[in-house]
Amino acid sequence: MSVPTWVWIAALAALLALILLDLVVVDRKPHEITVSEATKWVTFYIACAVAFGIGVWIFGGSEHAAGFATGYITEYSLSVDNLFIFMIIMSSFSVPALHQHRVLLIGIVLALIMRGVFIGVGAQAVQNFSWIFWLFGGILIYTAWKFAFNQQENEEYDPNGGLVRLVRKLFPVTDEYHGSKLTIKRDGRRWMTPMFIVIVAIGGADLVFAVDSIPAIFGITQDAFLVFAANAFALMGLRQLYFLLGGLVQKLVYLTYGLAAILAFIGAKLVLHALHENELPFINGGQHVTWVPEINNWVSLGVIVTVLGVTTVASLLKARRDERAGIAPKAAPGHPPAAPAAQAEEAGNAPH
Repeated sequence: MSVPTWVWIAALAALLALILLDLVVVDRKPHEITVSEATKWVTFYIACAVAFGIGVWIFGGSEHAAGFATGYITEYSLSVDNLFIFMIIMSSFSVPALHQHRVLLIGIVLALIMRGVFIGVGAQAVQNFSWIFWLFGGILIYTAWKFAFNQQENEEYDPNGGLVRLVRKLFPVTDEYHGSKLTIKRDGRRWMTPMFIVIVAIGGADLVFAVDSIPAIFGITQDAFLVFAANAFALMGLRQLYFLLGGLVQKLVYLTYGLAAILAFIGAKLVLHALHENELPFINGGQHVTWVPEINNWVSLGVIVTVLGVTTVASLLKARRDERAGIAPKAAPGHPPAAPAAQAEEAGNAPH
């Protein structure tokens, strides 16, 4: 889809306007986000994505609209799994509930910047190197295998990982929070607060997430504008989804398997596309393999929506059966049981 420069500028301006709206309306007076407020904002961001998709349909055609819708749903569903890592970070650093929304907002802005860079590089790569589809397909299939069989991955996630430890070595860090301040001046020295460390941890996690999500979206559409838009809308709605889901994430026991199936499907789709675009001399003599089928965006959309629907319904039915049997709810495989609303007091100490 040919996108004029002014459309890119308008899209970026609209995204900046949404961020400023969030800052003015929600973060003007820091407060603990309620379920009702989160529901309204999630509905608002989904409505924005739907309106954008309708615009793509009108000006770009149904196939591009299906590509955007499929990419958006895929990125949003992957973001739900990312929320589990955010919960680990928030809980580990005892982030006050009052400031969790601001932490997530800063984290999302960092993610948008990093993914923008990844998308720019990825768009150039898919246009100039057909073998990149093999690489992306392999990444997604491997990630799907990890999701399905390495279910302790998130339990083993260390919020005090290498990047955080490096920051602690380079800068002095206070034991207590100072509101939403990232740094303070004490005894003539500049000190980092635990809030700064949390931002570093969130940013590091965002970088890791991009490695999985960017190949996934390029497996659906190679249009850089649609790829960026799908990521932006998914990320902008992620903050409120964090507060809306709350304890519900414990009940999504089959979500990880659903995401594994989706990533495996997109990985297989990328492999088929790689065969169609093949230029590797050791495969079919360097010629395109035209007899293998290609999966269009409408089929992809149907498969992804079906998988998410089945896994969500199956998870909730299992949770209901467990409740009737008196079985205590457990976290989804490899995910922490803590819910955002149950975390942190207004002040807390960060672990060292």
